[in-house]
Amino acid sequence: MKSIVITGASRGIGYGLAEEFLKRGHQVTICGRSLESINQAVATLGAKYESKRIQGQVCDVADYAQVQKLWDAAVDSFGSVAIWINNAGISNDRQSFWELSVESINRIIQTNLLGMMYGSKVAMQGMLRQGYGQIYNMEGLGSTGSVTPGLILYGTTKSALTYYTKGLIKEAKDTKVQVNFLSPGMVATEMLTATLKGIDDAERSKRIFNILADRVETVAPYLVKQMLANHQHGKRIAWLTPRKAAWRFLSARLNLSKRELIYS
Repeated sequence: MKSIVITGASRGIGYGLAEEFLKRGHQVTICGRSLESINQAVATLGAKYESKRIQGQVCDVADYAQVQKLWDAAVDSFGSVAIWINNAGISNDRQSFWELSVESINRIIQTNLLGMMYGSKVAMQGMLRQGYGQIYNMEGLGSTGSVTPGLILYGTTKSALTYYTKGLIKEAKDTKVQVNFLSPGMVATEMLTATLKGIDDAERSKRIFNILADRVETVAPYLVKQMLANHQHGKRIAWLTPRKAAWRFLSARLNLSKRELIYS
């Protein structure tokens, strides 16, 4: 039985990962900024799995002291942390960068970038003390260098996350802590749906999403299985590989795809 911490797990892919770990008999600590959302997530999960294996913590990952408290809470309850997943992330509706408010800019950078760095620092220090552990940083739009107009701020944070993780992998190579990438691909969550708002090519985007996007319940089991089986340092666990994406476009063009439509 392993102890896992997942940031930003009151909904979306983070919640899906938490449920999958619990389904496989592990202990999970989740966090979110809202007490209401965390209580709801813990109650829902606790109704299906042993409540003693799940706990929730209010944590704004942009606040270093709160991230440290998240680690401490997991260790106090479960004795250690075997896997720490930096999943928390937010985006904006599609709009040009100069139209974004300063508050939005700061919040996205603080959550997606500083929050991931704070989580990595806290987890790294704690795992060095206990002598083992794995850190996974969640990649996303922008991690491959692609640019999507209207989402360049979010993409910038994910591009920076990938660069930072490559660096952390090198710095941690002589330690007993394994640092890795987690790449879920395009997952049908509220964040993805929000990118369709207010854009002229919404129908075209829906067609692409229906080819490439997958539901949380499809992606989460694969990612969790791979994480639990992984003993490597610097590994990228990816669901939507370039080969898989290319095949989906080809099969859709040839009318071979039988995939369920996600967006109508």
